[in-house]
Amino acid sequence: MKNSLFNRRRFLKETATAATGMAILSSLPQQIMANPSLEPRIKFSVIGINHGHIYGMVDSVTRGGGQLVAFYAKEPDLAAAFAKRYPTAKLAANQQEILEDNSIQLILSAGIPVERAPLGVEVMKHGKDYLVDKPGITSLAQLKAVRAAQQSTKRIYSIMYSERHENRATVKAGELVKAGAIGKVIQTIGMGPHRMNTNTRPAWFFDRKYYGGIITDIASHQFDQFLFFTGSTQSEIVAAQVGNVNHPQYPEFEDFGDVMIKGNNGTGYIRVDWFTPDGLKTWGDGRLTILGTEGYIEIRKNIDIASHDGGNHLYLVNQKETKYIDCSKEPLPFGTLFVDDVLNRTETAMPQAHCLLATEMALKAQKMAKQIQIGK
Repeated sequence: MKNSLFNRRRFLKETATAATGMAILSSLPQQIMANPSLEPRIKFSVIGINHGHIYGMVDSVTRGGGQLVAFYAKEPDLAAAFAKRYPTAKLAANQQEILEDNSIQLILSAGIPVERAPLGVEVMKHGKDYLVDKPGITSLAQLKAVRAAQQSTKRIYSIMYSERHENRATVKAGELVKAGAIGKVIQTIGMGPHRMNTNTRPAWFFDRKYYGGIITDIASHQFDQFLFFTGSTQSEIVAAQVGNVNHPQYPEFEDFGDVMIKGNNGTGYIRVDWFTPDGLKTWGDGRLTILGTEGYIEIRKNIDIASHDGGNHLYLVNQKETKYIDCSKEPLPFGTLFVDDVLNRTETAMPQAHCLLATEMALKAQKMAKQIQIGK
């Protein structure tokens, strides 16, 4: 697990600006940033900052009325970068200091993936809620432990599925589907391509025992969207496959995966990969197609290579019209709803059962996936 300080710093810098959740930094409410004396609704802390997604998570909760009061990271360089971004937050001596602070209601984490679920169990046992980067759980054994702890403590164990919660076009699609714009949803097709940026990645990124596999990791977003848009509460994996088709220098790495799903209210297809070419202006041409009985919606999350710059593009086609919607100004309600849930013990941001079912599906698909080899 050795890794150079240079690579860690570069990794954090690039992921902080490129990751989906980070596209929202410029939209932080001015009143929060300009007036830190505003009374916070909750106090929260961070343990583990091994992925740049943590910045988007912190800013989402801050938008919802949370106050970041402390953080801990065992890597000094990562801690220093985080402290520079959030200078008012206290650097704790260890994670136990944060866990035992009764004034803290919520803990966020983007630690090394395999360490996230065990930390979440400890967080809940200490009477706090937990918001974790995906993959929030890397094995079915971890999932069983998380479910047991969540049931016994009644705390929130939430995974930040940022491709839905922090993508404005996907939020808008949810409103349109709920309003009946495309009739009953039949299928979702979710595409999650990513750019490798090999030189910026830490050692754990290339070892499946640390990140859980490509379906467990990236595809957790697409499983969340499948459940949300179809309204499915039960599902089965029809087929799944994974492979390392172009990175033999990293034998424990997977660069391609896809899945077919059948739910009790719809079907789905997922494809995830690490093949975004350097010529694209963003880290991945993420897309979601939602097929309904009366039309369809296509979301181009990060870029529209044909006609529009930037992200948050939505196309609606139904029996009445064909329409393009620029969603760049749409609100992002997750942070506020999540803080509401912490305060009110509700499930308005995302039901607990949905959160864990999305991850369970990803874990089962990963476990049953057939290994593929192309060109051999």
